[in-house]
Amino acid sequence: MTKIFDYLRRTPWDQRAFGFDTFEVKQLSEDILQQLKTVPGHYTVKMSPLAPKDLLHKYGFYYCDSLLEPYCTREHFLFHHRDHIAISRHEPLEELLKICNGAFVHGRFHRDFHIDKHLADARYNNWLRDLYEAGNCFALLERDVLAGFLAFDKSKMVLHAVSEEYRGKGLAKYFWSVACDELFRTGYNELSSSVSATNVAVVNLYATLGFRFRNPCDVYHLMVKAETKTQGTSL
Repeated sequence: MTKIFDYLRRTPWDQRAFGFDTFEVKQLSEDILQQLKTVPGHYTVKMSPLAPKDLLHKYGFYYCDSLLEPYCTREHFLFHHRDHIAISRHEPLEELLKICNGAFVHGRFHRDFHIDKHLADARYNNWLRDLYEAGNCFALLERDVLAGFLAFDKSKMVLHAVSEEYRGKGLAKYFWSVACDELFRTGYNELSSSVSATNVAVVNLYATLGFRFRNPCDVYHLMVKAETKTQGTSL
């Protein structure tokens, strides 16, 4: 029998927020999926939209999101200028967390009916806290007033949000322009991100800045509760 944990990757950042074991499935087979039903936890599978999903449906996985990867080189980047737009690394974390909390309704964990919305918020809040403490977060300012944040891991923009009072005003392309320009200035020739295909506003934002899109993937989840565990199963 396949040793299941050879084909799982623990996701401790998710486990920290949710309080139960969380995994990403690295390889699919009927043998592996049969064994998942005996190991309590929350599982994520990411795969091509064109790949067959019959095995996932057979073993109880449910669709949560489709992701796109925006990417842009310095050469193709379209900078949008507006006076009084700036970034800072010095805004208090607690002020950024006020913007982060509840902002990611497009995220796959907010769309997962097995995950409490407060736990989903905690997951993103923890992520922002980690990025901030690593020095990987820009506060977005308009006339020196905090309007949002953009957090990154090297050349990838991984978490970003604008506060509610600044949404729908056409300002995001100016905030992103300054933040992206700063990342390019640090020496990266290409920037990338990840966005839910349902988040049309952000997809359009990246397109406005000259980003293109690649590597679409569908995301499926599975929750196996402790009471379903089969006794005597060898992993």
